[in-house]
Amino acid sequence: MKSDIHPQWFDDATVYCACGNTFNVGATKREIKVDICAKCHPFFTGEMKFVDTLGRVEKFQQKQKSAAAVATVLADKKKKKKEKEVARANAPKSLKEMLMGMK
Repeated sequence: MKSDIHPQWFDDATVYCACGNTFNVGATKREIKVDICAKCHPFFTGEMKFVDTLGRVEKFQQKQKSAAAVATVLADKKKKKKEKEVARANAPKSLKEMLMGMK
């Protein structure tokens, strides 16, 4: 195995959370800064709140709205296409069929 290729390991690396919580872990960096930890994460605290640092929730909600709009447009197109197919199936296909339908 090659020597001097592995990063330095810190057994007492300190993690700083945005909520003010700090704790020690083993890591390759001496200090780590995080936005959310187990003390403030909604899953562990039981609180209902959005954890959004970069506008991801709003972006996802916009995608959901646009997808719903596209789905309605596609459903309308599909409905119109089916109506055209039914009209073609019911329409007479030849002169003989047209004359037979008049009797």
